[in-house]
Amino acid sequence: MTLQDIPKIKNTNSNNFFLLCGPCAIEGEDMALKIAEKVVTITNKLEIPYIFKGSFKKANRSRIDSFTGIGDENALKILRKVSETFDVPTVTDIHEISDAHLAAQYVDVLQIPAFLVRQTDLVVAAAKTGKVVNLKKGQFMSPEAMKHAVQKVKDAGSDKAWITDRGTMFGYQDMIVDFRGIPTMRQYAPTILDVTHSLQQPNQTAGVTGGRPDMIETIARAGIVNNVDGLFIETHFDPANAKSDGANMLHLDNLEKLLTNLVAIRKTIQSL
Repeated sequence: MTLQDIPKIKNTNSNNFFLLCGPCAIEGEDMALKIAEKVVTITNKLEIPYIFKGSFKKANRSRIDSFTGIGDENALKILRKVSETFDVPTVTDIHEISDAHLAAQYVDVLQIPAFLVRQTDLVVAAAKTGKVVNLKKGQFMSPEAMKHAVQKVKDAGSDKAWITDRGTMFGYQDMIVDFRGIPTMRQYAPTILDVTHSLQQPNQTAGVTGGRPDMIETIARAGIVNNVDGLFIETHFDPANAKSDGANMLHLDNLEKLLTNLVAIRKTIQSL
């Protein structure tokens, strides 16, 4: 597949990496529109193909009292409004087979969470919607194992698959990114580096995940140098008070400088 297959995506002839970017979770309409407006302005300026990201619900939480969402259809309608307001495609993650049909009515890309990427019925249900399926590599899986997830999409009758690396578990409470996996996974499908989730530090003791946002540019630069097709970055104008994954999100005020640097690195790498 090519980026041109995605409705509303722009700047596809710029030869830039593409970007999936937005808040971890949809917390409300105003916050989603505020973040989208800023990111759209930046990506249009830098000619980066852009897809707005936001989870309509958070099914994978450490504790039962963690924020899970504002209601499925409420959040999905906000994603649709973002798309209509700014003329951009959108992506959200799904967790159950029934989510595939529901979310496909509102967004352009369906994302399979890392913990669920081996769930055959879920992957097949996403593929059968005809939407692009973004397969997040399980923290417990090798890069080579992702060829089977991609093949499930193909066997379900679709060639619209991406792979996203979001780090590999290192011990119990840290992640590492093995950049040797990027060229391997690019043999199977366009490959994205999830910068911010790769910097999570899961905290099983307190049930609240930490992170290393100070390392975002380091990991993102390494991804560009190693020829990832796209980047995944979660951002928020107030990460400290975000309802989900605030500890590893990029502050929205820092996004333009980061992307400007990454575009410059991309141009340099392409000239070699």
